[in-house]
Amino acid sequence: MKSTTILLVIITLHISCTKGLGRPRTQPLDFKGRYIVSISDADMLSSAYVDGKLGPREGKDALSIIPLNVSSPRQLVAYEVEASNSVAGPPAAIEITSDGLYAFVIETFTPRPPGGDGQDHTFTDLKIGNKLLVFDLNDLQSPKLVQTVEIGDRPDAISINATDDQIAISFNPQGGVGAEQPLALAPFAAGKVGRLVYPKIPHWKAGHRLINVEWHPTEPILALANATSEEISFVRVNGNSLEPWGNSVGIEKEPYMIKFSPNGKYLVSNALYWGPDVAGTWIEAPRGSVLSIKLNAGTTEEGTPRHALISRALTGVSPEGMNISPNGKYIVTTNLERSYLPYNDKRITWFSSISLFSFDQETGEIKKHSDFAYDGILPEAAVFDNSSQFVAVVTYDHFNDDKRGGTVDFWRITKDPLEQGRVILVKTEHSVPVTRGAHSMVIAR
Repeated sequence: MKSTTILLVIITLHISCTKGLGRPRTQPLDFKGRYIVSISDADMLSSAYVDGKLGPREGKDALSIIPLNVSSPRQLVAYEVEASNSVAGPPAAIEITSDGLYAFVIETFTPRPPGGDGQDHTFTDLKIGNKLLVFDLNDLQSPKLVQTVEIGDRPDAISINATDDQIAISFNPQGGVGAEQPLALAPFAAGKVGRLVYPKIPHWKAGHRLINVEWHPTEPILALANATSEEISFVRVNGNSLEPWGNSVGIEKEPYMIKFSPNGKYLVSNALYWGPDVAGTWIEAPRGSVLSIKLNAGTTEEGTPRHALISRALTGVSPEGMNISPNGKYIVTTNLERSYLPYNDKRITWFSSISLFSFDQETGEIKKHSDFAYDGILPEAAVFDNSSQFVAVVTYDHFNDDKRGGTVDFWRITKDPLEQGRVILVKTEHSVPVTRGAHSMVIAR
């Protein structure tokens, strides 16, 4: 009788507490912004990078939109539309206008051949792509493809300028046009992309790979990442012509992503440390790095701007994705580690990681906090929310084969209460399913 009374008291207290809460408790997530948009390459398992086997197909390439104006993070959901794209390049294959009304997707490789279960398809079955897709995002639950433009073969990255009226696209030299003309410019107006032109890049050497291109946040200036010579150069855009803007800056091995600081005073680049002189080219790469370059650090004798390397810090292994917070205080890199290897490869890590850094956009100093491991495969991109307190990360695939698709996972930045000045990343329970193969992502603020 006594034990029954105690049990009834416990149940009553539990019901009372639950009613008081009003809803099930969960980790805090106040991710601020309008929407997140990502793209997924559904054509291949991540292990195809190593053994060339695409594996069984799982849906079609997709553009995914996650509206953020929900009353509870439990209501976050992705709305998808087919969009041909490829993971075989830097995670810069999607861009949006600053007003959030249009999205651009470049097609690096075409979808895999139809038919069969896919078990016999290999990476060589993928054909080089040459499309630029324009989507109308006025209805976030039903994005519409409004234009398909034929461009040069094998585009690598796309960026739009601050005034939303000119786009820049870089091309891989193995695609053909990129060997001689690795950059295209095109006007954008009234929801339509105009005729592409291929301007001559000052001092560019034929055959070098323009791995990435990024517009300055306020000026008509482009940053160009040269993966072959391992340097960053800058050009001023005047209509369809380019003028050199200061010196090139030598950086570290295999640059991949470039981002200007919000105030426009610095450029941050990552370095993957891949190459033919690395074991497995990229499989056994050492830790990568992030570096900051100060623009207009001085003036040369000729009166031109002098840009200078300022700071660097180590990341995890293969930091393909990199981004800067809107307040200019943090940098994150998404590190593949060796998560993408076939399951029977003894070198597999069974985890990926995210590296978190403090960043001073007035001095350019980068300070590392730590690497934070988690059990996802091939995270290639991350975005901060408007508050700079949360990070969304795309996870290409999962080690649990019963869990289909990729995800957009949400992390929280918080201070360590036991160590003053230390900031940590916490992976929350909140995650939105998307088509397998998620790799590039941006946010509409």
